[in-house]
Amino acid sequence: MTDQPTAGRFDGLDHLLPVRVYYEDTDFTGLVYHANYVRYFERGRSDFLRLAGVGHAELLDQDEPLAFVVAELNIRYAKPARIDDALVVRTRYEAIKGPRLIIRQTVERDGEVLCRADVVAVCIHLDGRPRRPTKRLVELVGPWLTGE
Repeated sequence: MTDQPTAGRFDGLDHLLPVRVYYEDTDFTGLVYHANYVRYFERGRSDFLRLAGVGHAELLDQDEPLAFVVAELNIRYAKPARIDDALVVRTRYEAIKGPRLIIRQTVERDGEVLCRADVVAVCIHLDGRPRRPTKRLVELVGPWLTGE
């Protein structure tokens, strides 16, 4: 039996992804380096989509390939995470507006919010031009949208 990596789980409209802090995630003070929160948020968004049935490889393999880019990222740091901490990345896809996906995320430890991010991701053609998401993508993500 082969253990498969987890894509997290859904809890209502939220996707929860467990993340462990490793030595490589920290700076010389032993705290998580600020840029690594961006990596945690990326994993949360990607695994949300994966668990909803949207695979990045399949999006690229369509007749009209589709990808995502981050157009806006606003991060607020509240408290530090440390080596060996067990964290949870909480991701909520709030709305799809044209080519934009509006996403709210937090990194939490024992239910306490350490870091928040407001993200706007944009669907693009591979040449970089914005495009609306496919009907199938909207159908797969739609059940988790809050409509805000």
